Amino acid sequence: MLTRSLPSAGPPLTMNDPVLDCSALLALLLREPGAEKVEAVLPNACMSSVNAAEALAKMTEWGITLENAQNTVSGLGIEIVNFDIEQAALSAGLRKQTRHVGLSLGDRACLALALHRNAPTMTTDKAWLRLDGTGLPDIICIRGVSS
Repeated sequence: MLTRSLPSAGPPLTMNDPVLDCSALLALLLREPGAEKVEAVLPNACMSSVNAAEALAKMTEWGITLENAQNTVSGLGIEIVNFDIEQAALSAGLRKQTRHVGLSLGDRACLALALHRNAPTMTTDKAWLRLDGTGLPDIICIRGVSS
């Protein structure tokens, strides 16, 4: 597992309240590498409604009905947090800082929720680790490189 930790003005971050990126949820559902890391934090994980929408859309592309996709995600116990104006502003503010690594609106929504909650993020996207960490939450890439 790759982690980029940054100095924080607040108390140290713990792994019991991570914000999941869509890619982390999909890795769990497909039992891809890193799935066990996501599964370990499920009792306390949360996700932006933007990332939940991405996951549901992907699941329907796999041929799962929308109702079954919703039931699957709901059954995991992940708190789905509505994307509000504060998170929208945080996400918009991250655009310039994240553009060079190609982060999408969904990626920035995940980071915005993590900033809002002072929580780490979990993703499969190693590109996130190339971000200039100033003002960003801890980023945990669940697909680490073997040493």
